[in-house]
Amino acid sequence: MALPPLQLFVDLTPLGKTLRLIPGSYSGPVVINKPIVIEGGGEVTVDNEGVGTVMTIKSDHVVVRGLHLTGSGTSYNAMDAGVLIETNEVIFEDNRLDDVLFGIHIKQGNANTIRNNTVTSKQFEPSLRGEGLRIWYGNENLIEGNTFYYVRDLLLTNSSANEIIGNELHHNRISLEFIFSPDNLIKNNRIGGNDTGIVAIYSDGLLIEGNHIEHIRNTGSSALAIKESSQVRIKNNNILHNAVGLTANSPVFPENILYLENNHFSYNNVAMYFYGEKGGHIIHGNRFVNNLSTIAVSHVKSAKSNDWDGNLWDDYQGFDRDHDGYGDTPHTIKLYADRIWMDRPVTQFFRGTPIMGMIDFMERLAPFSEPGSILTDPHPLIE
Repeated sequence: MALPPLQLFVDLTPLGKTLRLIPGSYSGPVVINKPIVIEGGGEVTVDNEGVGTVMTIKSDHVVVRGLHLTGSGTSYNAMDAGVLIETNEVIFEDNRLDDVLFGIHIKQGNANTIRNNTVTSKQFEPSLRGEGLRIWYGNENLIEGNTFYYVRDLLLTNSSANEIIGNELHHNRISLEFIFSPDNLIKNNRIGGNDTGIVAIYSDGLLIEGNHIEHIRNTGSSALAIKESSQVRIKNNNILHNAVGLTANSPVFPENILYLENNHFSYNNVAMYFYGEKGGHIIHGNRFVNNLSTIAVSHVKSAKSNDWDGNLWDDYQGFDRDHDGYGDTPHTIKLYADRIWMDRPVTQFFRGTPIMGMIDFMERLAPFSEPGSILTDPHPLIE
């Protein structure tokens, strides 16, 4: 049996007190405009029956814990959501949101904690779902330990200094997208089975560390795609079994460089793709193992001018006779026939076939001219 509207209980709760709800189903919507604590214990459902946003939080210092929010409306213009947070220092944790168009919407809210929630959208096509997490002009929010699945994207716009830590993101469209959102931390997340991975556009100073990104397999999609973003640090990530591991444009200005350190690229169609006519990125201590192609470029200088040093290459053919852990000779990748698909994408169909292998072997054995090099690592790592 449905209990009365949750709004009635909220209105009766004194300022600063805790509302411990009786298990059951309550009707929404509910607006919280005073600092209170709501405890659902995992046995309370708030059902909006397909109209509007389920919960709106308009007061600082609200705590919402252990609720099941469901049944938002389907209006994109109104951004019907499971919860809309328009304030600061809210704790929203251990909640379950489903059958909601947008999941968690933070609008001009700062220093909120979003922890251990599970969010899924309506059963629409991926492009017709709403964002599982949407932060608009929100800063210093902590997004930790949540699971987002079967949503459209996770989107941060004009939002800085947020921390996205230890979340599970799977079966979505874009895993994480940053637009004009600098200085965010993306750490220890598990991302897999999405159409696209982490995308950063005009978002400087990001730190992308310790994430596990796999099975981003759509043609043209990347586990990491960085465009016009400076001083981005990408370190200690596992980037496995993707169409492209990293896509990055050439730095337009000297400060627009990426720092890639100690990442592991394996079983990708292409580990890294660089486009533009000059390099400049710092790429040290990474491991490139069992990728179909290690590097792809749009121009012969796109990767060559990057600072490559101390990376491990599974196709390195040198030795370490002085046992210092680095190869005695540089590792160079050249433009042989196995890279014809970079200039002629239709030839991708023939990659890995015996005929392409034979052409590549003949070119390496007796090239008509010295092939150009894509990159040189002067100190390749040896394990």
